[in-house]
Amino acid sequence: MIQSNYQGALQHPLHTGFNAHSTTTDVIKGIDLTGKIAIVTGGNAGIGVETTRTLAAAGATVIVPARDVEKAKKNLAGIAHVEIEAMDFMDPASIDAFAQKFLASRRPLHLLINNAGIMWVPLRKDARGIESQLATNYIGQFHLTARLWPALKQANGARVVNVSSLGHHMGNVCFKDPNFDNREYETLQAYGQSKTASNLFALELDSRAAAYHVRAYAVHPGSIGGTELAREAPVELFKQMGFLDENGNIRPEVLASLKTVPQGAATTVWAATSPLLDHIGGVYCEDGDIAELLSDDPAVHSNAKLHQSGVMAYSLDADNARRLWMLTEEMTGIDFDVN
Repeated sequence: MIQSNYQGALQHPLHTGFNAHSTTTDVIKGIDLTGKIAIVTGGNAGIGVETTRTLAAAGATVIVPARDVEKAKKNLAGIAHVEIEAMDFMDPASIDAFAQKFLASRRPLHLLINNAGIMWVPLRKDARGIESQLATNYIGQFHLTARLWPALKQANGARVVNVSSLGHHMGNVCFKDPNFDNREYETLQAYGQSKTASNLFALELDSRAAAYHVRAYAVHPGSIGGTELAREAPVELFKQMGFLDENGNIRPEVLASLKTVPQGAATTVWAATSPLLDHIGGVYCEDGDIAELLSDDPAVHSNAKLHQSGVMAYSLDADNARRLWMLTEEMTGIDFDVN
C-alpha cells in the first residue's frame, strides 16, 4: 500500500550523507538519465541553469520554457540536448500553448521541475486577478502540471519537483483572501503563502498520483548568491531584515552563509533523481535529504531551529492540501482530475 505524507507521516531525514555544501555533481554521481525527458521551468536563470545543465549532462533531453526566449538561448548556449520554448506563468494562455505543443510530440515526461519563481515584488495581479507571487510560485505549477498530466502518466515512472522555500515559514495560505483583495499587501507574507501552497500541492499531488507511478516533492534550495531573485527588492528591505549594514553592504556573516549555485540546485536534482526516493513521495526536502518536521507550536522546538531549516506542519496538512486543490480549481477554472 502506498503511504502518503499527510501530517508529515514520511517526513523523516534519510541521513543520505549530503549536506548544505553538497553540489549537483555530488548528488548526480552514478545517475544515468539517457532517454529521459525533463522540463525545467525557469531553467534559463539562476539555479535553473545549473539544474538544466546537470540533467542534460546525465543524458536527459531538457525542455526549458522561458518568458524571454532570446535570453534563454544566450544563457543556455553550449549545453547539449536542450530545447527552448516560450511560456510565461503570468499568462495562462501561454501555459496552455506550451503544454499542447509538448503533448503533440507524444513524448512521455519523466521529470517536471517547477523551478520558476519570483520574490520581493510589489502588488501585481495576473489576468485572472491572482496575486503575482501566488500566480508564479504556485498557480503556474498547478496549471502546467495539470496540462502535462497525460505525459507524466505516460512515462510510467515520473517525478514532479516543486522548488519551494524556507520562506513558507513566513505564512500559511489565507483561504479567505489569497489575492490580498481585502487585506494589506505585504510582499514577504505573500511569498510565504505561495511557498506553503507549493508544499501543499506536492503533498496532495503525490497522494493522488502515486498510483499512476508519478511522485511529487517540494524542495528548499537554500539561500543562494548570484541569482536574479532579488532584482526588484528595495535596499531598505534588506537593511530591515539584517542582510545589509547601514551603508548597504552585505554583512560578512550573511555572505558566508550563502550557497553557491551548484549547491543551491543540488536538492532539486537529488529529489528528481535519487533512488532513495523511489518509494517515498510528498515530502519536503533540503540539503540533499528529507527535512525535519517542525511543529506549528513554537514552544515545541527551539527558536534557533525555527526559520533556519525544517518544514512547518501546516504545509503538510491533509485538510489544507485538499482545500487548496479545490480552491485552485475554482480560481483557475482548471479541473485537474488525476486518473
